Amino acid sequence: MSESKKISVGIVGASGYGGVQLVKILLEHPQVEIVYLGGDSSAGKEYGDLYPHLQHRVKTKIEPIDIDSIASRCDVVFLGLPNGLACDIAPPLIEKGCKVLDLSADYRFKNLDTYTAWYKTERKDNSIASQAVYGLPELYREDIKKSSLIGCAGCYPTASLLALAPLLKQGLVLPETIIIDAKSGTSGGGRQGKINLLLAEADSSLGAYGVAKHRHTPEIEEICSDLARNEVKVQFTPHLIPMPRGILSTVYGTLRDPGLVTEDLLTIYTAFYRNSSFVKVLGNGIYPQTKWACGTNLAYLGIEVDTRTGRVIVMSAIDNLIKGQAGQAVQCLNLMMGWAEDLGLPTLTFYP
Repeated sequence: MSESKKISVGIVGASGYGGVQLVKILLEHPQVEIVYLGGDSSAGKEYGDLYPHLQHRVKTKIEPIDIDSIASRCDVVFLGLPNGLACDIAPPLIEKGCKVLDLSADYRFKNLDTYTAWYKTERKDNSIASQAVYGLPELYREDIKKSSLIGCAGCYPTASLLALAPLLKQGLVLPETIIIDAKSGTSGGGRQGKINLLLAEADSSLGAYGVAKHRHTPEIEEICSDLARNEVKVQFTPHLIPMPRGILSTVYGTLRDPGLVTEDLLTIYTAFYRNSSFVKVLGNGIYPQTKWACGTNLAYLGIEVDTRTGRVIVMSAIDNLIKGQAGQAVQCLNLMMGWAEDLGLPTLTFYP
């Protein structure tokens, strides 16, 4: 496609935190034009009333979700809906010629039985779902380029899989020893009012949730199994941190070769991500902080080998709303359209 012609983009579910991040990024993207913002409960409202800080840039109302109207106006559609809704909306959009990027869990699974078991939603879109590509560009770049349906990776899985991928792809760890200890800011819980996300509840506190049953577990395991070419189960424990955004995922695994040292792993990781401009492998003794990634599409990786225990520890920091959601979706869009992968995506944080 010629870079002189902008593509028409729609966002279904534009009123949530992921939606507003998409709006912000796409407003600054040189190759797209937002022509449709859609929602259910917010339909009919001015977008600037939902987000007054954008009134000077967005003069658009939230429209009802109408498949025919969306398909007639949009080349590309982002779906930022709760789990279980995209699987009804994506198939007709695909059939009408749209490219679709889904930010929910609906198209992240090759095995729909796994999806149904964890998300309690029966599926009737097997043929369309089989065409979907997992939207983590650093691992599936070439497949994304050829696809019209992307199941964008979840935020916890993005941070965790970027930390794990070189270890599993090259058989460096014993898969059964993998433990993921991850912490996320409160925006990961969405914009709906929830008691556990109230300032009085979350501030000055740190706690785990979804222990041994978080829905991102099977997503992580499916991709880990693909990378390792064997079934992999992981121990994944998420925690809520009293800050608006950011994820720090700390991954542990026992090395197959106890003779490996930190410098060896740094060399391996640097080579693995040599063509991935958004992944920053930090030097020896430097460990990532969420503040560094805040507002960017970057992932910072820090690596340490504990020769005493024979374990590798990999720390991964991302912005859950950008690299973990909206920015990654736009990264996938760039690949689908044949543009530079980093086009229109932020790489500089506000600091401090």
